[in-house]
Amino acid sequence: MAVTLAPTRNGQRPGSPSRSRKLSPGRIVAWTYLAVVVVITLFPFYWILRTALSNNYLLASHPSSPLPVGFTWGAFERALGIASPAQAQAQGGSGAFLDIPLYLRNSVIYATSQTVLIVLFSSAGAYAFSRLHWRGRNLVFNVLISALMVPSVFMLLPNFVLIKDLGLTNTFGGLILPGGLFQAFTLFFLRQFMLGLSSEIEEAAIIDGAGPLRIFFRIVLPMSSAPIATVSLLMFVNAWNDYFWPLLVTSSQDVQPLTLALGVFKQSSPTAAPDWAGLMAAALIAALPMLLLFLAFGKRIVNSIGFSGIK
Repeated sequence: MAVTLAPTRNGQRPGSPSRSRKLSPGRIVAWTYLAVVVVITLFPFYWILRTALSNNYLLASHPSSPLPVGFTWGAFERALGIASPAQAQAQGGSGAFLDIPLYLRNSVIYATSQTVLIVLFSSAGAYAFSRLHWRGRNLVFNVLISALMVPSVFMLLPNFVLIKDLGLTNTFGGLILPGGLFQAFTLFFLRQFMLGLSSEIEEAAIIDGAGPLRIFFRIVLPMSSAPIATVSLLMFVNAWNDYFWPLLVTSSQDVQPLTLALGVFKQSSPTAAPDWAGLMAAALIAALPMLLLFLAFGKRIVNSIGFSGIK
């Protein structure tokens, strides 16, 4: 015998989802707050784009215009070195340009190499502090993690003196090694995740004769792929945006990353007014790889922040 459910007063069957939720005052306030936060967050990016698409000469005459002033792609052409010096100066530029391919190469080498070293050493240290048992393990870990309490700016001068004494200034080695050998945050992050991993697979591997290195590379690292991807992205972005350390140890264009090139481009104008349109265009070009990375892996970061082990 078939059983049918009588519709309710509003025409819907019991247990069926409502077609539309009523807008309560609390919901209206919440959505209004979120909309304001989104606008405040995205407005600087819009203003950078508006400035980059403007004529640099006309910006001063219409500084508060919400739309590009004298719409032109000239700023991007100047930043990429496509425009001739005469064309650049005609649009308010200085005639200078960035060697974008060279500086992008330097930034990719710097950020990628440092990220690989950080992930390799931090994951190995996290495995030693979470899965191996040895005397003084917790004491050594607490000493290393105490580095989180030291502001990074305090380490700039000692690291610079060390790199200078080693003769590694103006080299990728001097640029990469100080930050690539140890990062307290990534060590702590990966250790907390590995503490929650199931030990049953490792015990089975030990019975089969696997040693610590084989267990680390064949079992622990694959199971830790989510947090490793998260710290890799965070460390890559941090290295890509780094400015003060490359400023201290590099003075050659063959090594300088794109962040330093933006500062040089700003100061290259022979007139009193900088080429703000060109600078904003160069900043957008520098930020584009980071934007693509976050669009591709942003969800992975959110999902792996919670330290969930193997369920």
